[in-house]
Amino acid sequence: MRPFRPALAAAVLGIAASALLLPSGVLPSGSTPASADGSGREAPSGFTIEDSRIKESSGLAASRAHPGVYWTHNDSGDGPYVYAVDSRTGRTVARVTLDGVDARDAEAISIGPDGSIYLGDIGDNLGGTWPDVRVHRFPEPKELTGDITVTPTTYTVRYEDGPRDAESLMVHPRTGRVYIVSKKQSGKGALYEAPEPLSASGVNTFRRVADIDVWATDAAFSPDGTRLVVRGYFDARVYRWENGRPVKELGRPVVPLQRQGESVTFAPDGRTLMYGSEGARSKVVPIELGDDLLPDSAPRRKGEDKAGAGQAADVGSDGSGHTLTLGASALAVVAALALGLRWLFRRRTA
Repeated sequence: MRPFRPALAAAVLGIAASALLLPSGVLPSGSTPASADGSGREAPSGFTIEDSRIKESSGLAASRAHPGVYWTHNDSGDGPYVYAVDSRTGRTVARVTLDGVDARDAEAISIGPDGSIYLGDIGDNLGGTWPDVRVHRFPEPKELTGDITVTPTTYTVRYEDGPRDAESLMVHPRTGRVYIVSKKQSGKGALYEAPEPLSASGVNTFRRVADIDVWATDAAFSPDGTRLVVRGYFDARVYRWENGRPVKELGRPVVPLQRQGESVTFAPDGRTLMYGSEGARSKVVPIELGDDLLPDSAPRRKGEDKAGAGQAADVGSDGSGHTLTLGASALAVVAALALGLRWLFRRRTA
């Protein structure tokens, strides 16, 4: 994917303003750092991707068959590989090679209700000029040991309104239908729906079904299919999902400040978003949702219902998801602002 630096100064200005204008002690609403839920189970913790081969983690999906494992892959420049990372150690426990696949710009990964993994080779670093893109599907391996080779089913994808760049692919966990969110710097992206069923022999034309006002770098459905989250570099939206459509924007969960925020997925608990980033030894950061943002079937704490406002906190640089005071988060965004402006001034004087 292309670097996002030209938008950095404007974005961090917005973040700094929103953080610094909040009264002392008041936290933005919508989500909280991950912690134990009302069932007594520990919520997912953050982790660092330790594999030196994973330098541009661009998609993230929680395994259905292997608790604690997350699937990821590199952006353009790597081969046709998908990595299974154990969140307890951050280490890769298996690398899957997609036999016969010419990887171009893999940007997203998702898992369907039948346990199939979908890899979206849907990016377009030429600004939306590829006549078609690809989606590869293969069963999630039953055992994760070393190097695994699979022969995927490949689907050719086109959009009804012409080529475009995209980094977000989602498979609905109930219906198995595939969706893509296009990416635009203006934030005026769109949600596209796959034909049903997908054809491995012909072209699959995705139909535009809704506008998405996010500069989308990834998206994911909740495990029960009642929520859709779409993230950008600095913001995210959660939508209620009904009858194959996002029917209402429910709020904006916290997005951790990351080097280049590229991925998001729901943890299996349904309460927690896991945010990933590009870069060597990148961190996956958990943020727990609350109130309206929670999926319908997610466990709730005592006194927590589907109405009302949740609270949020910023996330420590160690990826642990612990609470920081707003003063510390304000310092962080000011530092990011300074770095962004410094970069711009260097560009102008170069």
